[in-house]
Amino acid sequence: MIERTASSRLGCGLPDRLLAVRAAEGDEDAFAVLVQRHSRSLLTLARCMLGNPQDAEEAVQDAFVSAWRHLPEYRHRAEFRTWMYRITVNRCQTMCHRRPPPLPLDTVAEPAAGDAWSQPARAAEQDAATAALFRALAELDAGQRVCWILREVQGLPYKEIAHVTRTGEQTVRGRLFRARRSLQEAMGSWR
Repeated sequence: MIERTASSRLGCGLPDRLLAVRAAEGDEDAFAVLVQRHSRSLLTLARCMLGNPQDAEEAVQDAFVSAWRHLPEYRHRAEFRTWMYRITVNRCQTMCHRRPPPLPLDTVAEPAAGDAWSQPARAAEQDAATAALFRALAELDAGQRVCWILREVQGLPYKEIAHVTRTGEQTVRGRLFRARRSLQEAMGSWR
């Protein structure tokens, strides 16, 4: 166990490319560093796409399992991070197609009372705005939604988004323009 921890610490300063090569050769410690390095941003991406923390965790876990299995086939044409975004986006889209339609709000039970010291009105307003944004995101077509999340939430450059979505930069720009316009209209009452 001490060797594994020391190996993981040593791998923290290594670039993703080298860690991916080592992981492809069966180095579990190298892969653990990659998982630790990228899991937070992938969870954020999946959460935005799926709207559910449990589904997001499942999607990211499945993405890492798939990556581990396919690492020997990874040819480094894109950064490891970009490759993982692509796998995660594909997994999220698959989950979206398989999930049942959401329940109407009136059939969902009221949440339990929160912290008595919090500001209930402010928390309720934030929750409502977040829910409205997730509904608005869900109304976008899948291409627009993925591009918006990768740009606005993950901060990826257009070129990397184009690589993740397997489109051109102009397509990404167009999707982002339409997504922003739709979200601006949908969120107009929250300004």
